Amino acid sequence: MGDVFKALADPTRRTILDELTSRDGQTLFELCARLVSIHGLSSSRQAVSQHLDVLESAGLVETRREGRYKFHHINTEPLEPIVERWLRKRGQT
Repeated sequence: MGDVFKALADPTRRTILDELTSRDGQTLFELCARLVSIHGLSSSRQAVSQHLDVLESAGLVETRREGRYKFHHINTEPLEPIVERWLRKRGQT
């Protein structure tokens, strides 16, 4: 769970997850372009790639290769223990 919190601590990584939520399955090039045009973030491709690595290590992003393209998909499963621990218990009391 610590990796998930570390990944979510950075605002750029949260924006990347927001972007993948609105349009899942993007390449690095697509993500970079949309981060600039929609969110006003001007991070380099290398920086976005490093953020994606952190998100992937935390299990929040999964990748799929298709030829020479690598597509990034959001994975919300690592958030389930957080929801179970703090949000669902609150509703049960």
